[in-house]
This record gives sequence, structure tokens and C-alpha cells, in this order.
Amino acid sequence: MKAEKIKAGFRERGETIKDWCDARGYDPTYVSRILNGNVKASRGKAHEIAVELGIKAKLDEVKRSA
Repeated sequence: MKAEKIKAGFRERGETIKDWCDARGYDPTYVSRILNGNVKASRGKAHEIAVELGIKAKLDEVKRSA
């Protein structure tokens, strides 16, 4: 559900996923896979992207709340 809100935010701002990726140096296909749930994004670059998108919390924030 959260990914759908993020996609809606892109549409509302008139920004494409490609625009967002180009500004940050990410691969648009990989970001789309994260948004569609095809990549788990539990660590590494995928997790970094998910945090930046707002899908996941930073690892240190998760550890503090545990």
C-alpha cells in the first residue's frame, strides 16, 4: 500500500520514476522493481533506495525502537 502512495506522489508532482532516479543516480528499472515488490530491499543498495523512497525506515532507527 505504501508503494502505491509513493507512486501517487510521483504523479501528483508530475515527476517520473526516471526523473527521480536520474537525480539520485539510481537505475529506474531497479527502483520500479522495489516499488512493485519484486525486490525485498532488506539490505544494501535496495534498502538504501527503499529508505530514500520512504518505504522502509533506516536500520539504525529500527534498532533504536526495538
